[in-house]
Amino acid sequence: MARLILDPAGPDERAYELRLGVHTIGRTRDNDVCVIHPSLSRQHARLDLRGEHAVIEDLGSKNGTYVDGVRVDRHELRGPCFIRCGDVVLSFEPGAAEQPPVRTEAPTLVFDGAAAERPALGELIGGSQDPGMTALHLRGQDVAARAEARLGILLEVSELLSSPAAIDSVLARILDLAFEILEIDRATVLLATDAEHAPEPRVWRTRPGVAASDAIYSRQIVGYVMDQKVSALFSDTRSDPRISEGASILQQSICASMCAPLRARDRLLGALYVDNVTRSAPFSAEDLEFLAAFANQAAIAIDNARLSAELAAEAVAKNSLLRFFPPKAAATIMASQGALEVMETEATVLFSDISGYTQLTGQLEPRDAIELLNAYFPVMAEVVFRHEGTLEKYIGDALLAVWGAPLQREDDAERAVRAAIEMHRAVRELDARLRLPAPLRIHVGINSGRVAAGNIGTAEYLQYATIGEATNIANRICGVASAGEIVIDERTLARLPLGTFAVQPLGPVTVKGKAEPLELARVMWQ
Repeated sequence: MARLILDPAGPDERAYELRLGVHTIGRTRDNDVCVIHPSLSRQHARLDLRGEHAVIEDLGSKNGTYVDGVRVDRHELRGPCFIRCGDVVLSFEPGAAEQPPVRTEAPTLVFDGAAAERPALGELIGGSQDPGMTALHLRGQDVAARAEARLGILLEVSELLSSPAAIDSVLARILDLAFEILEIDRATVLLATDAEHAPEPRVWRTRPGVAASDAIYSRQIVGYVMDQKVSALFSDTRSDPRISEGASILQQSICASMCAPLRARDRLLGALYVDNVTRSAPFSAEDLEFLAAFANQAAIAIDNARLSAELAAEAVAKNSLLRFFPPKAAATIMASQGALEVMETEATVLFSDISGYTQLTGQLEPRDAIELLNAYFPVMAEVVFRHEGTLEKYIGDALLAVWGAPLQREDDAERAVRAAIEMHRAVRELDARLRLPAPLRIHVGINSGRVAAGNIGTAEYLQYATIGEATNIANRICGVASAGEIVIDERTLARLPLGTFAVQPLGPVTVKGKAEPLELARVMWQ
């Protein structure tokens, strides 16, 4: 017997035995081979068996039909082959086909989690029900038909609100759907910033033809729903004992109202409020039940939009931090909500320069000089981060890095010296690749001392910086070093484990800005 095998040799393998005649393949249940998959069209392809002959025909599908990797419109199957409809793979095994029996059961169904074929929202809403009975626009009069329509609307609402979008777009879509589905005059979405504060209106809308008002909802009604954490229907607001003293009811001429809490992940986000200012008792229990379910879907969409925005902001913040801080330091800062308070600390500061940069770039075109720096700085930054340093800034061709701020370690000085050595080696490798007109070399100065560290600048442009004499002196020590050298001060030397590095004392050296000479040493890294 001829067979079609879905997902051959895969976890969802399933065989369909084929009889004489036509077999349709598609994602809706009226097909002989029904596979609910988004890449399939409703009726995707047709397989026609005539004795020992089989023909596959594409039915104008969006994603095409393929036989052994070749797209076909109509193709005779002369032996075993693979058929791909969209992304669904089937294996065809020829054989003697039998006469089809009278079908008495539904076609085989494979469900992969994709949405089943459902009526569109426009097919569910509308109808000619008595508006005095309910505010819901449902097609059908009997209980079963209306229940099915309500469920269909909620499924469609869930899908419409599930697409990723900014919070303002989600809120606007919620109001669009509310007015499309319910016979209401006004609707408001109120959101709370936290559990301690009352929700405030975020978006609101009035049906065309209804007089606009500065007041757009009843605070008493929303307050009742938030306090009781229940959905509530107020058929006649003027006689309801729960809100009988509400002045806003009279001022706004609210005839009836419904309100439902917006709740997600056990948190109360706010409320969805709707009302009618032109008719009394327009809402029913059916309407309230629907509004509560609709509010649940809306709350999930709002919560997802907020989470998406928070994750995006966190990603931007983390990406910004990773430009200057090693991953561990960035993670620590993120864990403290990005707080970088001003601190005074002992730090080791590294300052490096490209030796003979002016002469070197004088032999290059301006664009080539920029490309040199774009190749050089990422290599240097990677070395700094590998040794857990903070990359503070680039100054022309110079680089300033710090160990000890914002996180301090006992071996900060050793890390800085090891980073300087690796920077020299990395520059040699870079020089071999770039083939510049003159050798690429750097000189490095390292100094240890007390600094103040923290964010400086404006709210729009913040930069992490270390301020203090230790930073300035590191720059001066760098000027003492020659190409290929690392020069350190005596405080840095005192913080290094004995025998870790070979050093050569330089004796007292006078630098600009210091009245007293500095005791410096050269690290014999080579």
